[in-house]
Amino acid sequence: MRDFVAIIVTLALIVAALALATSLQWYQRGHQRLRRKLRERGQIILAEVPATDGLKFFSEDIDAFYWEGKSIPKRNIRSVQILISGAPLSSVRSQKFPDPGPSHQRIAEIQPESIERERWDVSIELSDSPILVKCGSIRQHVSQELATQIFEAVKQAIKACDRSDHHSVS
Repeated sequence: MRDFVAIIVTLALIVAALALATSLQWYQRGHQRLRRKLRERGQIILAEVPATDGLKFFSEDIDAFYWEGKSIPKRNIRSVQILISGAPLSSVRSQKFPDPGPSHQRIAEIQPESIERERWDVSIELSDSPILVKCGSIRQHVSQELATQIFEAVKQAIKACDRSDHHSVS
C-alpha cells in the first residue's frame, strides 16, 4: 500500500512539473513573439521592465520612444527626470522649451544602504502630459539599472534634438 501511495505522489509531482514547464514555454513564446513584432516595426528594446503581469518593454525607433502602447516623440520631450521614491535624483531639460522656473521638488538625499529598497522611476515630460516609467523597487540594483538605462537614452535623445535644432537654425 505504501508503494502505491508513493507512485501516486510521484506521478502527481511529475504532472505538476510538466504543467509548469509547459506554461513557462508558452510564456516565453509569447514574449519572443512580442520582441519579434517590435523588431519588425524597427524598434530597439532598451529595457525590459518587470511588472506584476509580466515584462513590459521600453523601446525606441529613430523618431520616438514607446512605453505601454504610447508613442513618445523625441522632438516633443521637454525634460526627463530619474526619480527615487518620487523625488528627482537627476534632471535634463531640452533647450527648445522655456524653463518653467524653480521646481518645488527636492533633490533626493540618498543613503547608500537604502538605495536597494527605494522605488525607481523615470518621468518624461511632454508638452501635453508627463509619462511615468515605473521601474520598480527590485533588490540588487536591477530597478536602478533599468531607470538609469531609460534616463540615459532619453537624455541622449534630448541632446541630439537640441543639437540638430541648433545646427538647423545657424
